[in-house]
Amino acid sequence: MYSEDFLKPDGRALTLYSLTPIRVDSEIPSPGEAVEARPVLRWHPLRAEWVMYAAHRLGRTFLPPPEYNPLAPTHDPQHPTELPRGEYNIAVFENRFPSLTLNAPAPAPVPGVEARAGIGRCEVVVFSQDASGTLGSLPVEQVRLLIDVWADRTTRLTEIGKIRSVLCFENRGVEVGVTLHHPHGQIYAYDHIPPVSATMLKAAQAHQHATGHPWLADFVAEERAVGRRVLRDEGEALSVVPPFARYSYETWVLPARPVSLLSELTASERDAFAAVLKDALLRLDALFGVRMPYLLTVQQAPVGGEPHPEFPLHIEIYPYFRAKGRLKYLAGTEQGAGEFANDKLPEVAAEELRAVTYA
Repeated sequence: MYSEDFLKPDGRALTLYSLTPIRVDSEIPSPGEAVEARPVLRWHPLRAEWVMYAAHRLGRTFLPPPEYNPLAPTHDPQHPTELPRGEYNIAVFENRFPSLTLNAPAPAPVPGVEARAGIGRCEVVVFSQDASGTLGSLPVEQVRLLIDVWADRTTRLTEIGKIRSVLCFENRGVEVGVTLHHPHGQIYAYDHIPPVSATMLKAAQAHQHATGHPWLADFVAEERAVGRRVLRDEGEALSVVPPFARYSYETWVLPARPVSLLSELTASERDAFAAVLKDALLRLDALFGVRMPYLLTVQQAPVGGEPHPEFPLHIEIYPYFRAKGRLKYLAGTEQGAGEFANDKLPEVAAEELRAVTYA
């Protein structure tokens, strides 16, 4: 992997990554003036979680026409984008409209509310210079590069010294609120451990204490033994529809060996992980013959403190179609009680996904 760091005119960081030596053929651009970000966290006392407030995000780019795509390389200096022209595969830059920043100022006191500065970092990961592609359609070598990039960003963000959790994710499709069609994802780095990660860690620790085995090792062994929910098994990585799936075609990508961070995967494990991830995304797109809207999250252990080897590294993909042309909406039981209602048994969903063919 090749990488090179740059500084944008508005002071934000940019890193280019490539499978081959990097070449930059233009100035490093910014699409506008620096945005003053003053994010705030307020504590929700009944849910025991922080809520982010970032009023400046109301002005972020929203479904621009193709000729004003801010994630494409700049071709007209009069209309600069976020990226330069040149030879590289993946770009990562600080979000111009962040929900968290490392230098967020302390907020004004609000009576009766526990509030603090929204400390953290938000980055945009542009998967390709091709605006028409998808993550699943990238060559497997470039998907493998993305895994390296996610691992590298997690390590770099941890080294800042303020970060406790790093979430790499992709929202795809206007159905899930995407405002830019260019294939890209984001990274949120928090100065605390968010509720989902905290719950996963607590459950994994309880399993390890009760059984003496990492949860991931037992789960992979059980799924391989059952077989009905496994979509693809590459030996060192596999994909499954988990037996407790909350979305109809929910898909997980897992390493076969228990690890807690992407950086702990070996080179051959990353190769297998990339192949299985690409396969999973192509199956979802081929299922109904349309681009499946989804949310993809990379679940990694908390960082910046003691290691948590019991945490199960894995990728969760939540497809938003429950049937052809039918979206999954979060209704009363999901949002009000936090308990999902699924229209399809995981074993049936896995059978349908295994039967899918794609070019």
